[in-house]
Amino acid sequence: MKHNPNFEFKVKQKSSSTFARIGELKTPHGVIETPVFMPVGTRATVKAVEPRELENDIHAQIILANTYHCYLRPGADLVEKAGGLHKFMNWNKPILTDSGGFQVFSLSDLNKITDDGVEFKSHLDGSKHFFSPEKSIEIQNKLGSDIIMAFDECSNYGVSYEYARSALERTEKWLDRCVAYHKNDKQMLFPIVQGNFFSDLRQKALEKVKNVADVGFSIGGLSVGEPKELMYKLMDEMAPNYPEDKARYLMGVGSPDCLVEGVIRGIDMFDCVLPTRIARNGTAFTSTGKIVIKNGEYKEKFEPLDAECDCYCCRNFTKAYLRHLFNVDEILGAQLLSIHNLRYLTNLMEQIKQAIREDRLLEFRDEYFAKTGYNK
Repeated sequence: MKHNPNFEFKVKQKSSSTFARIGELKTPHGVIETPVFMPVGTRATVKAVEPRELENDIHAQIILANTYHCYLRPGADLVEKAGGLHKFMNWNKPILTDSGGFQVFSLSDLNKITDDGVEFKSHLDGSKHFFSPEKSIEIQNKLGSDIIMAFDECSNYGVSYEYARSALERTEKWLDRCVAYHKNDKQMLFPIVQGNFFSDLRQKALEKVKNVADVGFSIGGLSVGEPKELMYKLMDEMAPNYPEDKARYLMGVGSPDCLVEGVIRGIDMFDCVLPTRIARNGTAFTSTGKIVIKNGEYKEKFEPLDAECDCYCCRNFTKAYLRHLFNVDEILGAQLLSIHNLRYLTNLMEQIKQAIREDRLLEFRDEYFAKTGYNK
């Protein structure tokens, strides 16, 4: 892949005892300091959170939008007419889009997978659609995100070696087609490492990606129902073979424990719907562990949700008030907890970076897990 001067990744500092590092990823809409957590804006919005809150209170550096969902509604052509996702959703910082592949395979009633692409039915109305590598890139070009993903087949956890190998071979052929079709120098294409949970297939995929990636690549097919120990084992095997000068994005992973363990294993970028999803159900990450704010024990707790958090929710409201909001089905409860959970994770990434600067990341991990219990 020809180098694109609009994008650049530099490693600024390394951990001496782990694969962790601090880096800078330059994009047309700003520089991202890694490691970074990316809030997910599935349908061109982060649920229950305003762009100004994302920027000013949560301190998000980049957000993710889903190609599959934006393709179905409102449609890539409409977003293009609006000036792209940045103008459409009034977000002036970097945006990353996935390829739509994961959603096509996980949400839709599949009709047919061939080397040409995937024919599928919309989960909304059953209408038939077809995604090819070229179609995925075309949609992402219209959406106008800074970082786009190659179209891939994410095989399910538990499939046979033969199927996983076939899916990887198809993914690699699709990658070549994505590279050939993609021409927009304002967007950076990330290839994706697949291979299911077979070490030799993952290493094969990584070798292919090394030859294609310009400034970064993605690792897909993890956190799909497997035990975390298996995910960590596979990441341990891959970490020594990552290209040093490329940003590494672990797709769909975002629980606090996985962020810490992922950075230790050399990951630079993460995303997940988890923080906003559990927030809408009344669950919050805190510096002393996860809590369910709807529980009766918080009825007369006139204290912040998390005394160590600097977010708008924790600065201004009490546990008792938050419990009240959820118990009377007020939408403000979901908004405030979403702000908090996202800020909790962006703040966690800031703490991780500081631990890397001080070269004490493993000590930070032990202290953090002892305090929060998130690794249990």
